Amino acid sequence: MRRRFVFFGALVCLFVLFGFAACGLAAEKKYKIATVVKVDGIAWFDRMRIGVDEYAKETGHDLWMVGPAKTDAAEQVQIIEDLIAQGVDALCIVPFSVEALEPVLKKARDAGIVVICHEASTQENVDLIIEAFDNYAYGANIMKDLGANMGGKGGYICTVGSLTSKSQNEWIDGAIAYQKENFPDMYEVTPRIETYDDATVDYQKIKEALVAHSDLKGICGGPMPTSAGAGLAIEERGLQGKVFFTGTGLPSIAGQYLKSGAIQTIQFWDPATAGKVMNKIAIAFLDGKRDEIKDGANLGFTGFESVKQDPEKKNLFYGAGWVVVTKENADEYDF
Repeated sequence: MRRRFVFFGALVCLFVLFGFAACGLAAEKKYKIATVVKVDGIAWFDRMRIGVDEYAKETGHDLWMVGPAKTDAAEQVQIIEDLIAQGVDALCIVPFSVEALEPVLKKARDAGIVVICHEASTQENVDLIIEAFDNYAYGANIMKDLGANMGGKGGYICTVGSLTSKSQNEWIDGAIAYQKENFPDMYEVTPRIETYDDATVDYQKIKEALVAHSDLKGICGGPMPTSAGAGLAIEERGLQGKVFFTGTGLPSIAGQYLKSGAIQTIQFWDPATAGKVMNKIAIAFLDGKRDEIKDGANLGFTGFESVKQDPEKKNLFYGAGWVVVTKENADEYDF
């Protein structure tokens, strides 16, 4: 009888030990999460990679960033296809073309992969979309500064990385709406210009526009590289104070043109923070805590202390605010 009791006690101890071991393994589970951006190798996404790498160290999860060498929807799709085949746990996506990604993101979700998107307010095959702010308000603020610099009169152009880049086009929609309401004597000299998030293309197309349109006084830049392309084109032609630029940019790229007076204002949010926020949400979903991402939730990062849920599209959330930089405060930012 005593032997049976001892044997039973030993079995209980083994079960307890195995239970603790299983709990330990569960607690130590590392998720594999890839952040896929629209193009690799530009300053904006170099900064996002810093955020992803930092968050990997903070959390212990296997997090990394990848993107095509050029802005190409097919290449981004292929990268995602490869990641699905590798069996990643989640994908954090900054789409080049929302429409082009719908089929492959559906495939990812059908495979049980969590999909989080950024700069993609109309994406459908996604678990959650996190935007840094309301896109129309962001664009309106760009136009507010541009109109003031232009004295509320004259022609302008708008640039977007792609005509299918939803967030950038919403920025420009917001900018144009603000212009029509507040600066009736301003007008677009040509439909929005597609620049493929490439400063060289921006530079060439802005030069062409300056030659073709003598009434061009303003440039409203959606993609970050336009700030550098516009600055160089304006500087080379000695048009400081005659042609004005406001739009998305980074101090590391556009700072020299702010200081020279070739451009007036840049706006941005920190892409490193956006990378961290996307991955934090993905981890929450994988941990079964998706209900914690709700209206008013504090995600623990600057600009995301109280996210707002879109009243109609329930899986769309916005952060709060953006940074406005001129030559006076450009030195305050080191990226």
